[in-house]
Amino acid sequence: MQVEERSWLSPSLGHDMALRVYGHDGRPVVAFPSQDGRYWDFEAWGMVEACAGLIEAGRMRLVAVDGVDWQSWTNQAISPFDRGRRHDAYDAYLATELVPFLREHTGWEQSWATGASMGAYHAANVVFRHPDHFDGLIAISGLYQLSMFVGDDGSEPVYLNSPLRYLPNLEDPWYLDRLRAARLAFVVGRGAWEDEMLADTRAMRDILAAKGIPAIVDEWGDDVNHDWPWWRLMLPHYLQRLGV
Repeated sequence: MQVEERSWLSPSLGHDMALRVYGHDGRPVVAFPSQDGRYWDFEAWGMVEACAGLIEAGRMRLVAVDGVDWQSWTNQAISPFDRGRRHDAYDAYLATELVPFLREHTGWEQSWATGASMGAYHAANVVFRHPDHFDGLIAISGLYQLSMFVGDDGSEPVYLNSPLRYLPNLEDPWYLDRLRAARLAFVVGRGAWEDEMLADTRAMRDILAAKGIPAIVDEWGDDVNHDWPWWRLMLPHYLQRLGV
């Protein structure tokens, strides 16, 4: 498998940001790490190996990006407002730095996004905020609002990065038309440590249905826990279902 590592000084964030590209051809799929994770985690937890058949067949390139959760949502030393502003800087990195890199590097105009646990939050949020750049999503065992980190804070940067809060109010056809044309999948287990993720996934299902946005929303069994062995099964399954 072809593996390439890239790094550059991010103007949006003010420090170096690294990523790894796995594969030689095919649709770019951006993989976000779980909470406080790093760009090497997808490989370390076996997610790259789980998708190896699709990658080596040239059907996709998996692009594992770095996170900055410890600077934003999990940073208890600053206010929720400032955490949201720092996440906005990360969003700017994704939209104005990562996206042009992907287009130049792969030749694809749009990418998909994926992630598990908090990675699913990041993947969903970037697709909903930038449906001109991302037209596919596989969100695995995610929370889609930020109360775990910021409580009931109502500041604008928190609201605008909380999909379960902003999606019900979304009326702009520019966004809705693009999201209705995207390929979206949400999956969660009903086993251990999945209760909050299950509740958010069901809430997401209802909001998307109300907005007329088609999506696969699946619940796996009572034995399916919030853990990597299940996520390694889920990701390649939904990549193929969505037609990577």
